[in-house]
Amino acid sequence: MTPLLYPLPTRRSRILGGVLGLAVGDALGVPVEFSDREVLKDNPVTGMRGWGVYNQPPGTWSDDTSMALCVLESILEKGWDIQDQGERFVRWLFHGHLTAHGSVFDFGGTTKDALMKIRFGAAAGDAGKTDEASNGNGSLMRILPASVYLSSRSDGELAEALSQASAVTHGHPRSRLACVIHGLVSAELLAEKDPADAVAGAARRLEALRSSRGLAPDLEEEIPAFARALSPDLAELPEGEIQSSGYVLHTLEASLWCLLTSNDYSSCVLKAVNLGRDTDTTGTVAGGLAGLHWGEEAIPREWLEELAREGMIRRMAEGLAEMTENPKKEEIMNEIPRSPFGEPDEVPEERSSV
Repeated sequence: MTPLLYPLPTRRSRILGGVLGLAVGDALGVPVEFSDREVLKDNPVTGMRGWGVYNQPPGTWSDDTSMALCVLESILEKGWDIQDQGERFVRWLFHGHLTAHGSVFDFGGTTKDALMKIRFGAAAGDAGKTDEASNGNGSLMRILPASVYLSSRSDGELAEALSQASAVTHGHPRSRLACVIHGLVSAELLAEKDPADAVAGAARRLEALRSSRGLAPDLEEEIPAFARALSPDLAELPEGEIQSSGYVLHTLEASLWCLLTSNDYSSCVLKAVNLGRDTDTTGTVAGGLAGLHWGEEAIPREWLEELAREGMIRRMAEGLAEMTENPKKEEIMNEIPRSPFGEPDEVPEERSSV
């Protein structure tokens, strides 16, 4: 039988798929965060659940999506401005800005420490901790909108900008390089490469950056740590060798492994969540990359229907797609004095939560 051939997703579909896909992956993972893999093997996540560890209704997303939306909102309103990104993170953490239901229920310690500094006047670019122990996945989880926005820039510009974006909360070179690699993989996926070719292409581009001295020296020193994540053999590893903790390298490896070993969006994101432990963030990163590859149409309708504030997220994703298709859109968006993403009665009241 001749296999059915479907058209490749459009760039717009991929961008909407990336943004909506990360939020869906986050929401699938929230109720079972911290669960052991063996527990999830007995009772796997197969769709949207409610309540669970944070007692939140089905479709609720966490800090992962909130911070990604802060990055996206900043890009749409200000272009590239990491100080503005950091200040929006402060609004999220302390006032519930861009949350699923108006309040914050999950955040990382490294992130909170950095945002406290920004709240009291520190420059965002200097706020993130730089010690090796501060290599959680808090910058990687939010980076997809920036990766998309920068995907048509030179690799040197992309690397510098994503490194700076990570450093707002996570300044160690390992966290910063993870975000750069995410950007390179995302650019390959947006160029219609399949996952294996996208990872291989990102590895080649990273090596070209190293050879041309296009990376900061401290980032170059971290490249060996990512050898397995960028290896063509990653997809051959059994699930038992894939770790899913909150360590940034584990999250990137697990997300790429899920992407490489899946045939569609649903199987990728469910595989990511059912790895256990940091389920929401592995779901977020894997779901975003899967959405960039398979497009918005691949995300199950019933999941989108349950997703909190799906309409707002969709409008913001459409703005990003339009901006990347129309280089002059950035100038137009910067002239808008207020956020165009929904009337006030659609937005939960912001309130102090920390």
